[in-house]
Amino acid sequence: MILDLKGKSVVVTGGGSNIGRAIVLGFAAEGANITIGDLDQSQAEKVAELARKNGAASVQVVKTDVTDFDQVKAMFKAATEKHGTVDVLVNNVGWDQLMFFTQTTPEFWQKIIQINYVGVLNCTKCALDIMIPKNTGAIVSISSDASRSGEPREAVYGGVKAAINSFMKTIAKENGRYGIRCNVVCPGVTVPVDTEEVGTNSMWTKPDSMFTAEQFEKVAKALPLRKLGRPNDIANAVTFLSSAAAGHVTGQVLSVSGGYTMIG
Repeated sequence: MILDLKGKSVVVTGGGSNIGRAIVLGFAAEGANITIGDLDQSQAEKVAELARKNGAASVQVVKTDVTDFDQVKAMFKAATEKHGTVDVLVNNVGWDQLMFFTQTTPEFWQKIIQINYVGVLNCTKCALDIMIPKNTGAIVSISSDASRSGEPREAVYGGVKAAINSFMKTIAKENGRYGIRCNVVCPGVTVPVDTEEVGTNSMWTKPDSMFTAEQFEKVAKALPLRKLGRPNDIANAVTFLSSAAAGHVTGQVLSVSGGYTMIG
């Protein structure tokens, strides 16, 4: 299988923790030039160093709040100045807290919308401005299987992630004429191997931040594959969808969740 990612310029948001970290290291193994956009610069620099050891052609970290359009523009400017262009964007930044909807507040809703959706809008706009004149590019957004099934305690998060699915399909239809492919990966419960893989802003800062050990066990037993997801599972799908091997794939929403949802 020919991935043809060597030397490509890749922007990964939230690349310092968990899934984002694995995505960065996956592109590094293919010899890509990588720009990590992350609020946690210290954690992102650790990942950048690992990426260099993993085979990345070049790696830089740009401290970025994806909800701030000016900061996003600065990140893409840094990527083009260092690596010449942007070939791939991975919209990975995401955040949630598990609560029933009746426990949430309008302030919480806005935080979920800004981080998970507005960040995707900001980054996608900047990426398209670079990709359209080149008539080529790939965008992969990380959504969630909560967007496909409806998940208790993730009402706002799941709704926003469903918006991402629809948004990316529309962007795929609007920009396929320019050779730009846009796809979505929906993880299920995806657990870092250890807390060293996450930064201070992560949902997984403690082993039981999201679920207890007993709950993890119940989740695994409920899945057809009988195991929890790991960051590399998601990274492998993202790498494929970004590559030449997926050159005729666009507008797709792929669940990587151990079979939690089966939609087709």
